[in-house]
Amino acid sequence: MQISIKAALLAAAPIAMTASALPASAGHHEGPAFVQKWDGPYEGVPPWDNVKVSDFPAAFQAAMDETKSEFEAMLTSPDPITFENTITVSELGGKKVNRLFAVYGVHSSNLSSAELRKIEGEWLPKVSAFFGQLTLDARYFQRIKYLYDQRTSLGLDAKQTRLLERTYDNLVEGGALLNAQEKAKVIGVETEMAKKFSEFSNKVLADEETYTYFVDESEVTGLSDDFLAAIRKPAVDQNKRGWAVKNTRSVMQPFLENATNRAAREKVYKAYINRGDNGDANDTNALIAEILKLRQDRADLLGFKTHAHYRMTNTMAQTPERAMDLMMQVWPAAVARVKEEVADMQEIANADEITIQPWDYRFYAEKVRKAKYDLDAAEIKPYFKLDNMVAALYDAANKLYGLEFKENTGSVPVFHPDVRTFEISRDGKVLGIHYLDNFARKGKRSGAWMTTYKDRYELGGKNNYVITANNNNFNKGGDGKPALISLDDASTLFHEFGHALHYINYEITYPGLGNTPRDFVEYPSQVNENWLMTPYILNKYARHYETNEPIPAELLAKIEASSKFNEGFATVEYLSSAIVDMKLHHRSDPVTDVDKFERETLAEIGMPKEIVMRHRLPQFNHLFSSDAYSAGYYSYLWSETMDADTWAAFEEAGSPWDKATAAKFQKLLLATGNETDRLEAYRAFRGRDPDVRYIMKKRGFPVPGEKPQDEKGNGE
Repeated sequence: MQISIKAALLAAAPIAMTASALPASAGHHEGPAFVQKWDGPYEGVPPWDNVKVSDFPAAFQAAMDETKSEFEAMLTSPDPITFENTITVSELGGKKVNRLFAVYGVHSSNLSSAELRKIEGEWLPKVSAFFGQLTLDARYFQRIKYLYDQRTSLGLDAKQTRLLERTYDNLVEGGALLNAQEKAKVIGVETEMAKKFSEFSNKVLADEETYTYFVDESEVTGLSDDFLAAIRKPAVDQNKRGWAVKNTRSVMQPFLENATNRAAREKVYKAYINRGDNGDANDTNALIAEILKLRQDRADLLGFKTHAHYRMTNTMAQTPERAMDLMMQVWPAAVARVKEEVADMQEIANADEITIQPWDYRFYAEKVRKAKYDLDAAEIKPYFKLDNMVAALYDAANKLYGLEFKENTGSVPVFHPDVRTFEISRDGKVLGIHYLDNFARKGKRSGAWMTTYKDRYELGGKNNYVITANNNNFNKGGDGKPALISLDDASTLFHEFGHALHYINYEITYPGLGNTPRDFVEYPSQVNENWLMTPYILNKYARHYETNEPIPAELLAKIEASSKFNEGFATVEYLSSAIVDMKLHHRSDPVTDVDKFERETLAEIGMPKEIVMRHRLPQFNHLFSSDAYSAGYYSYLWSETMDADTWAAFEEAGSPWDKATAAKFQKLLLATGNETDRLEAYRAFRGRDPDVRYIMKKRGFPVPGEKPQDEKGNGE
């Protein structure tokens, strides 16, 4: 998940820049229309219908030209240094950069092409070097340091003081105190990393755009009619016989859950887990080793022991050890639960004379689910029509936060015909617009994420509208049927919308206080998942796509009874990735043999052989397409600890829709961005620190000092 287009590009091209790094240009460039001004409703929307990929070089140049001009004007001003002519000016600047990053980010993530990737390879390193020099310009730091040293006598309010202190600390941590030669080295390292990040994401995307083909009907037995239609379409589009299984999670997972042909499951599984690890032109292992070395070089230059220490300076966890401590509190219980799950599956698999392998886990887990709870995942899907679940998202947001979403009909340009847009309002006041891009396609990276095209803040008095977007990779319905999604997909839908709700609810003054710590970012989204399974949402929106009948009470009862089923698998799959990430970056000697490190680390922590990491290192975009989640993948668990504790607050209030609790959550934790310390904000909401017991209970794991739970969460 990206917290904003701008932050994403800054992470992907570590922006440590200055205008003097700009290549010599023939003068100021206005650039393409999409960076000059956005027209239309909501104080301007991205002009997607007027964007050409070939315009991006000119757009990058124009954005850097404007940034250089604004920056130099601030630095050379003869007026006395003040908060307003330094911090406020910086906060309000960069309009072209913001517009460019919004449009570029969509093309990079949702509309990638060979032409765009070539431009990225040339321009992202230039952008990285440019912003690197801006950040490390000695004149800029002198202004910030002057204000920082005088901050107690400047008459600043609490928000201004926090912004100034964070700006100063970030500059120091980024190398502002280094000498000119050392700064040049940092910029060089980050410029080189920008190249590597782009290469990595392009190689993984190339593998994700491949297909596993089947022509024999026996290879696709067990798959539902709607899924068969969905994988038949790409085969037809490619003039091939049979079925085409795209190498992405949204296709792999339902295939492995339902396909009865074991050899076919193995084929699909291995294609998926070996993305980036096939020893061919798209192999990423050497690239990862280069990134790891560059990261440690930067950590050394900046005075940090490891990359993990560097990345965790502004997090809630603060240290690698504290993050690892939380993960290792949960890991043993998760592994123990996996052993129980495998034993249950093996009892059934014995009849088929096989030993459970990773490509069998999902398939036999569904058999166990059926045996234990008389619940078949295929029973659920017809009740989860995508359009209904989208309506459920918006209804829940209305009940909790008074937000209303009304679909636009043609008045707003979109970047693809599949994209829908919705006007957001509260109490009759329009707040902004929400884009929804739900379906997988060629050129779109896998997974699900949220972006913001325009942030909402009070500074300047004009930025009253927010523009957010959710992006998913669901399969379209085949043969004229509506798109149906799994319960897991519906959870993802609610999760990503939780990120959007965070930004929609912002009532911040300064955009610089909109970026929350990495281990807080996932918290609002994970909390939002909880409302999917409330009786109100399920009874109203979980309706059969053909009959419109509500989901039967007995089926809901089965879902509830099995709510903690397979939590061992889900936890180990995720947590192994987070632990390997931290161990990879919490060391001063960079790993050179990536595959060997992955194997040995998993063996060291006792990884069950029946499961593979959710994200193996060769395809781990969170870590290697940017710095964003590097030494930070633990943040999902950290955030889920707060999520489970927050949901307990609603339960204690007696209703998931309790108005007072929702208002308190919105006021203290959503609306404030990063205007206050996030742990202090949480304490104000809950009256204490998050309690790890609730996440253990949520996953059905034993809680120290309490009676063990069964899978329904009852004490035994």
